[in-house]
Amino acid sequence: MKKLIIIAFILVGAISCTNDFSEWNIDPKKATEVPASTLFSNAERNLVRTMKTQNVNTNIFNFMAQYWTATTYPDESNYDLGSRDVPGNFWNALYTGVLIDLKESSKVLNATTATLAPALLPKNKNQLAVVSILEVYTYHVLVDVFGDVPFIEALDIDNSSPKYDDDTAIYAALFVQLDAAIGNLDASAGSFGSADFIYEGDVSSWEKFANSLKLRMALRVKDGAKISSAIAGGVFTSNSDNAAFKFLSSAPYSNPLWENLVQSGRSDVLVSDTFVNIISPLNDPRTPAYMDDNQDPYVGGPYGANNSFAEFTHLGAIFHEPAFEGVILDYAEVKFLLAEAAARGLGGVTAAEAHYNEAVTASIEYWVPGADTATYLAQNTVAYDATNWEMSIGMQKYIALYSHGFEGWASWRIFGYPTLNAPSTAHISAAGMVPVRFTYPADESQRNGANYEAASTNIGGDKFSTKIFWNK
Repeated sequence: MKKLIIIAFILVGAISCTNDFSEWNIDPKKATEVPASTLFSNAERNLVRTMKTQNVNTNIFNFMAQYWTATTYPDESNYDLGSRDVPGNFWNALYTGVLIDLKESSKVLNATTATLAPALLPKNKNQLAVVSILEVYTYHVLVDVFGDVPFIEALDIDNSSPKYDDDTAIYAALFVQLDAAIGNLDASAGSFGSADFIYEGDVSSWEKFANSLKLRMALRVKDGAKISSAIAGGVFTSNSDNAAFKFLSSAPYSNPLWENLVQSGRSDVLVSDTFVNIISPLNDPRTPAYMDDNQDPYVGGPYGANNSFAEFTHLGAIFHEPAFEGVILDYAEVKFLLAEAAARGLGGVTAAEAHYNEAVTASIEYWVPGADTATYLAQNTVAYDATNWEMSIGMQKYIALYSHGFEGWASWRIFGYPTLNAPSTAHISAAGMVPVRFTYPADESQRNGANYEAASTNIGGDKFSTKIFWNK
């Protein structure tokens, strides 16, 4: 009894000593402050997952480029983008899942700058630059997809309706931001180390990536000075430079394609007849890597149709591997960009055919090391044709970008090659046409993720919808 009385007095005394119970609700196992490196890692992961997934709710660019087609649910390959609000989901994945984390990472890094020892400042500066580079990449994708988007007033939690900025002005600002980030990189200092799943903290690799991204963007707007500047800064020179996220064999860091194609237990994706009919006659060494041999010969699923999974060619085995790396920009693309610059007479670049051959070789060596590239390039159907360079570069760049849906779709918009198929069952708003880009409603007040349609163009017609991009 005495023990109970003593315990009661202790409890009463403890309670009477404080009126602040806020700490009682703090979970010591859950962080209330997130390190900049963790925010960066999450943004990097979300970015690559968004660009590489084949989830029809989020990313359908492999459908839009007609590399792949659907089985049970062909809505998106028929340009019905509203049923699952694909444009809105893609936007949200990059805006809230990537850009906000990058902004917060930058905020944390800037807040700690004043407290760092002088020896740690170069690393901090590198980290801020790398964050900025990924911001530019993300915004460049959003502008290429949507045109005008929120930029100056974006990412403000107190502003739920940020102003939409002109895509021309955004691209101009992105070039300034990218140049500043490149200028701040110091290869003698570190950055995010193991928290960086693309380059593992290697600053010189980030510098090459930034210049290669600048080259891509400069070709979008046909700016010779920026092309020259990017090359002078140092772009990719081999496949070892590729910007590739190192996925792991288990969730949550596995390749989303494996999740879509294997873990889900679903059979929703096939190689399209568009792609099979292009690559099959070429004796292309990449064919067995790109496509499974479940059908002999290869038989692509009719694009846009409600196809049987068993009757048509499946994706290659590599796309069913959980640890298959996620590439967002590679050496082959850089060489194709240099070939395009030379063909257009931009940036002082010459030797279009040499760059073209090196681009095709780089792609084949990535997918099928040791393959006979020379024999492939010697074919009349593959050899560079200076009199019709748009077809040569357009066709081979499209093949090299297989599974890189966003950039494959962008390449088609630039060159008009290959000829894509307008599905007979296309959504009524597309009227059987080939899609160009996602569009928001004209009225900004309606841009709430609910109403989207596909801007379209006739096959072989004016394929360039954005006012400053892809003008020949």
